[in-house]
Amino acid sequence: MIDRAEMMQAIVSSCPAFAADYDAFVAEWKDESEIPYYLALGGFAQYVISLLETADRLRLQAAFEMIERLHIEGDKYVREAATTGILESLQNTSLHSQTKPDQFLEFLRPVSLRYWRKLEEFWEKGTIITDD
Repeated sequence: MIDRAEMMQAIVSSCPAFAADYDAFVAEWKDESEIPYYLALGGFAQYVISLLETADRLRLQAAFEMIERLHIEGDKYVREAATTGILESLQNTSLHSQTKPDQFLEFLRPVSLRYWRKLEEFWEKGTIITDD
């Protein structure tokens, strides 16, 4: 099971091109008692958006495989973080200048796609996001 302490290392291990960004983030927050993981996940989402902008399909596939792993193998905190920290950021149209969130649909794996849809239902209808 991937827990909060292992989450970012798992992401960096599967997406090594994100390592420099994450290292800079950790250095920026080194004096804090706890790393603000949700902000780090927002940075990861921006990295994934940049992959879409450059059509880096191989790295996009690796990123979405990791997002799927977080949803399947993560503890409750990690699963929620994968949904509201990563997927919700990827859906945020204000983070896209050259792309659109729906362009990620082809890369989503089954569990992540289910949570992507739950986020859409939450924002469109107010439906509460629950684990199935």
